[in-house]
Amino acid sequence: MNANRARRGTFASLKNRNYRLYMSGQLISVSGTWMQTVGLSWLVLKLTGSGVDLGIVMAAQFLPVLLLGVVGGLVADRVNKRKLIVATQSSLALASLVLGILTEMGSIQMWMIYGISVWLGITNSMDNPARQSFVGEMVEKKSVANAVSLNAVVMNSARIIGPGIAGVVIYVLGTGSLFLANAVSFVAVIVALLAMRPAELHSSERVVRSRGQLREGFSYVWSTRRLRVPLLIMVLVGTFAFEFQVSLPLFASVTFHEGAGTYAAFMSFMGAGAVVGGLLAATFPQTSIKRLAYATLGFGISILLVTLMPNSPAAMMAMIPMGAASMLCVSIANAALQVNSDPAMRGRVMSLFTIAFQGSTPIGAPIVGFIGQHAGARYSVAVGGAASLLAGTYGLINAAKRRAARLAEARAVDNGFGPLHGGSVAG
Repeated sequence: MNANRARRGTFASLKNRNYRLYMSGQLISVSGTWMQTVGLSWLVLKLTGSGVDLGIVMAAQFLPVLLLGVVGGLVADRVNKRKLIVATQSSLALASLVLGILTEMGSIQMWMIYGISVWLGITNSMDNPARQSFVGEMVEKKSVANAVSLNAVVMNSARIIGPGIAGVVIYVLGTGSLFLANAVSFVAVIVALLAMRPAELHSSERVVRSRGQLREGFSYVWSTRRLRVPLLIMVLVGTFAFEFQVSLPLFASVTFHEGAGTYAAFMSFMGAGAVVGGLLAATFPQTSIKRLAYATLGFGISILLVTLMPNSPAAMMAMIPMGAASMLCVSIANAALQVNSDPAMRGRVMSLFTIAFQGSTPIGAPIVGFIGQHAGARYSVAVGGAASLLAGTYGLINAAKRRAARLAEARAVDNGFGPLHGGSVAG
């Protein structure tokens, strides 16, 4: 593939007006969300100095995703996704506004942070499946993998922009201003959604309410290998590797004895690498389990390399390839699920992806925080590397078994036997 063709393929989905609007709004809104992520982690450490408390706050945000995520996916399959996202984004904006006002007034306490975190979690349990599956409705099916990868690029461009701004704002204005700015940033994505042309959306037929639809979703995913394997990989990776809101603040403050600026820089350098990984995934949007396994193994190796760095500048440099590998892993898994799922099931399938990727945080975050506080911050990062290596190995074993089964089936056909039963050679 020549360079010009690769570039055209990389940005193919941006030809779609609705998709361009959505991406523009997402870039602004998610930048604000990353600002809040940095600010909230630093605020908790400032109030308590505890890695365990930080893990509990993350768990409070993501426990509702674990408990209600599948319900959110079913709701996304039943209703107009665009209108649902407008409602959930409005709720998230209000939560950020309350958090900002309380912090600016100097009234913020840990019980308030826990309560707002649960509010955010409940809303995200509805918002995430809708947003994930809505990407597939803005473009044609042949462009879904590309659209998913470009969406990841935007999300991680925001990871660079948001933390970079956050470090400055915390130093100059304080954490409360971050939360207020995030509340305002949601206006961008809400306006983008309202400005779309509904007639140009590729909306799937809405699922009619009936009994057993949650169970049907679980059964569908478990019985479909191309969905089951990526989800199991993401359970391991999501639980232990993607707990950077817990491990990286500890890495900055405990290991290198530095401040919020270093934590923000860690997130930005990782985000820069993730943009590169997302562009690679968009240019060559293959979605095989074997490619996912290799990407996951690369992610695990890169995480372990970060833990070996002797100082914060070296760690920042090492986070660039770590970010790239992380985004390849997530983009391939996400695209595989969207491409291989029935449109009528996509909301429920993507809710399970959200549970695997984010809903596992209530389990992983306190564990990672405990490890960081009692064994050392390097180990809180390293556990994610070990989990990713295990997940990647599982993926490779599964791919090898599938390849062996196909070869055996092909040999049976060549010898005059069908793939499912024996028979005599014809003629």
